[in-house]
Parts: sequence; structure tokens; C-alpha cells
Amino acid sequence: MRIRLIFLFLFIANMAIAQQKLRPGFDAVEYAQLLAVTGYRDKTADSAKLNTLKKDFRLAYRSPEVGMKNRWTLYVNGQEKTAVIFIRGTVENDTSWLANYYFAMIPAQGTLQIARGKTFHYKLAANKHAAVHAGWTVSLGFMAEDIEQKIIAQHAGGISDFYIFGHSQGGAIAYLLRSYLHYRQQDGTLPKDIFFKTYCSAAPKPGNINYAYDYDFINRGPWAFNVVNAVDWVPETPYTVQAMRDMYPLNPLVQMRRDLKDEKLFKRIVGRYLIGKVEKRPRKAQQMFTDYFGHKIYKYAVSKALPGFKEPQYAPTVNYMRAGTPVILMPDEAYFQLFDEAKHPKDKFLHHSYEAYYYLLKKDYLK
Repeated sequence: MRIRLIFLFLFIANMAIAQQKLRPGFDAVEYAQLLAVTGYRDKTADSAKLNTLKKDFRLAYRSPEVGMKNRWTLYVNGQEKTAVIFIRGTVENDTSWLANYYFAMIPAQGTLQIARGKTFHYKLAANKHAAVHAGWTVSLGFMAEDIEQKIIAQHAGGISDFYIFGHSQGGAIAYLLRSYLHYRQQDGTLPKDIFFKTYCSAAPKPGNINYAYDYDFINRGPWAFNVVNAVDWVPETPYTVQAMRDMYPLNPLVQMRRDLKDEKLFKRIVGRYLIGKVEKRPRKAQQMFTDYFGHKIYKYAVSKALPGFKEPQYAPTVNYMRAGTPVILMPDEAYFQLFDEAKHPKDKFLHHSYEAYYYLLKKDYLK
């Protein structure tokens, strides 16, 4: 009887794997399809070719604008039983940009009052020291319930494989969404037989090193990718400062004060003076960023854009890190001739466009 149960379990497990459409690893054609499906509109010689990669995805749902001018879209491929959750990036609107500038960090677990009578309970990492971008977490909070409901509805209709995709700000929120959905599966809110594969395109950094470690761990396989044009400045943001308290406690730099206790008086005095200098400036910089891009931006802008949003407690860090398996798109001489900064001196997003990303993808990955 026991042997039969083992064989039955293995049979069910193999059936689940066989039915899963998504596969781990970076797939250049897959990424190109996501660029195409989510609205590639650059008028280049390659646009027609890229549009042929859309396959059979159809628009199934587009959310209203919520929160900080956030919107998401659901595309469904009924033939392959897959779906795309697309998070829109920044639009030409002050409130949309405000989500980016509100970059003080908050704990990766907690509760936000995002509107009057509306709270967002979230868990984006298991590590209690993990912290994430405040503005993008608030943005996620306005969309999360709607996204969950649509996932459950699609799952009931036979779709269990979902791509999560976003470009620019959309990619940053896509990081957080992937983490959120993972822990919703862990607590039993979402079915565990749903699979996610995430492409964060041209995305800024979403959280600190503890969040990045957690994100990479839950997506091991790999199942999550950070696609970056090497000359795109957006993935370099937000501004980051590493202070002593951001380091793991066993780090010798963190333990220097304790280790000085065994030294002679002169060494202790000099050592403590130097350590104080090293510690003070990064700590002051972190406090300044949290004050200006947390408390003050909330007081003068966020509270007006979101009247019912209650200011959260900020984490004592702005040690931002990239997350996800990196996929680097490397420009060459031919690229710079086409995307010539001298010819477009006012275009600060020249290297950030879908067009630039697709050009480099085709150069090195779609041969």
C-alpha cells in the first residue's frame, strides 16, 4: 500500500511538471514577446518584426488608474494557457513621479493605511531586516487585491502560469509584486500550483541587500531576471548609502569598537576617533535622505496626493541593491551611432526606451 502511495505521489508530481508551460532560465524570445505584448510602439525598422512575436496573447483586463497613477494590465494566451501581468511604468504626471521620489525605505513586512478605511497587509521578505522602497510599496498596495482576484479567476479557468513584467517603474513594482505573491502562496491565500516567471526590465533598485537576498532565493532556478542596458541610468537609482549598521554583525568593520578594548590607550583613542568619522558620515547621509525623501516629501506632497494615506515608520537604511538574475545588454559602436547622445542632448531617457532595449537584445541574444 505504501509503495502504491509513493508511485501515486510521483505520478501526480510528474503530471504537474508536464502541465507547467513556463521554464526556468532567461529566454530572449520570451522577453521580446513581453516587450511586444505590453505595447511596443517605437517607429523603427524592427517594430513590425517585434509585433510578430505577440503570438496569441489578447488583452483580458486593464485596471483603472489607482494610487499614484498606477495601472496594471492582464494579457491571456488561451491556447498556451499562460498569462502576463504587466505593471505600467512612470507616466507624464507629477503624482506618478512622486512614487519614484518617495524613496525612504520601510520594513518589508507590515501594514500600511493607504486610504481611509483601506489597509494593505504585506510581506515581501522573510528577513526582519529587509526593507523596501516606500513609494513603490504604496503603489503595489493599491493594485495587489485586484491582481490577486484576477489571478484566482484565471486559475479557476485553467491558467496556472503567469509572467510578471514591468519596464522602468513598472519593473520596480514587479519585483515587489513577485515577492508579495510568493508569500501569499506561502500563507495559503493563493494556490501553490501557480507558477510565476518575472522579467524586470530597465528597473530601479527595489530594496536593501536583505530584500535582494530574499528575492533571489525565492526565485532560484532562476525564475526572475533583471534586464539592464549598461548605459541606462535608471537602474542606478535610487541613491544608495551603506552605513555600518547595514552590514552583517560578524563583519570585522562592525566589531572594530569591541576589538579596540584589548588595545593600548593611544590606539583606543585614535581608533575610536577614526571609527567615529567612518560611521558618522554615512549615518548622517542616510538620515538626511530619510528625512527629505521620507518625512518631508510625505508632508508636502504625498499626503496631498493621497489624503487618506498615513505616514509609515521608515527603516533606518537606504542601502539599495539590485535583485534578480542580471541580463546585461551591452552597447557597441553601432549602437551609439543609432542612439547618439550628441544628436539627442535633451533626451535623458535615450537609453531607457523599449527601442534601445530591443535593439541590444537582438544584437546579442536573438541571433
